Amino acid sequence: MKPMGRRSFLTAATALGVGAGLSTHAIVSAANENETSDRTSDISLRDQDLPFIGTEETFSTHELMVLNDRLFLEDTGLAELGPRRIGAMDEAGINVQILSAHTPGVQNVKGQRGIDFAYRLNKMLVDGPMATYPGRFKAFATLPLQNPEASADELERTVREDGFLGCLTNGIIGKKFLDHPDFEPLLARAEALDVPIYIHPGLPPDEVFEIYYSNMLPEYQREFQDQVLSISAYGWHQEVVTQCLRMITSGVFDRHPKLQIIIGHMGEGLPFFYKRVVEKMSEVTEKSLNKPFEQYFHDNFWFTTSAFPQTELLDLLLNYMSVDRVMFATDYPFADMKNQTDWFRGVDLPREAKEKIAFRNAEKLFGIKVPVK
Repeated sequence: MKPMGRRSFLTAATALGVGAGLSTHAIVSAANENETSDRTSDISLRDQDLPFIGTEETFSTHELMVLNDRLFLEDTGLAELGPRRIGAMDEAGINVQILSAHTPGVQNVKGQRGIDFAYRLNKMLVDGPMATYPGRFKAFATLPLQNPEASADELERTVREDGFLGCLTNGIIGKKFLDHPDFEPLLARAEALDVPIYIHPGLPPDEVFEIYYSNMLPEYQREFQDQVLSISAYGWHQEVVTQCLRMITSGVFDRHPKLQIIIGHMGEGLPFFYKRVVEKMSEVTEKSLNKPFEQYFHDNFWFTTSAFPQTELLDLLLNYMSVDRVMFATDYPFADMKNQTDWFRGVDLPREAKEKIAFRNAEKLFGIKVPVK
């Protein structure tokens, strides 16, 4: 007898009924899966016209890749800000990309060199893709974070002169998080300008890497398993959440109540820990903070879907955070744009909620409008 595949087995069992040995639950589950698939297709068709603003869309340059030892990424499309990227955006239905420099940007470059490098990168965007494709590209400023005062000045210059939408930082800065007093000038300036700071993950410090991640066997290290574990597989998601929690507990948002922070990757794991974090931290911050601990998440944080096109994770995020605080992102070129827009078109949410996530929340936060094609 010819072996049956899973699909053939389900079809035969459904036709023969329970007597074929397939439980009623399994038959009903298979039927429900088909109904869900049909509903997803219907919703996707309904929302084919949905506009999108991508809020975490990465770029680099040859010079930046050399600086950060990332030349192995040259073929990914990171440095391409012309027809190839625009074509991928059009195919996916992305109306606007908000560009940000690939981690760690120039935030580890000290002195005037770092200041000049950040300025060149920011001006390159203005004179290049933003001028060539009006309305299709916006940007977060790259900042020389080794110099917080200069960073504050460059943020203000890019916002006032070039129409940038805020700035993006990459994980820990040297050995300091943004709650360190050194960064007060930058936080105060962002608040005064009414622009957000996007906290993107970065590489862990050498000491953290050695303690947490460098315990792999030599044969595993040849596959860079320890490096991947320390960044995209696990490490940097936890680090971003740690930085955010530190900002709350250290009173950053009491000093800067209007400051807005964005984090990506469906909340960097925060939704999973949310109830426990709030329960435990509320007990020990009741007398030291101006608001209940959880209120800061709702007043000062925004969340993007970048690189996590998983409906169950979106559902979990929306279980704790308002739909008014969630924005669409793809994490291009490290994630496929079309896969992510196709996924989101099929998500079973009311049209109004999907519009908020796809583009309206970004329009409101950044004060921009999706261009009419």
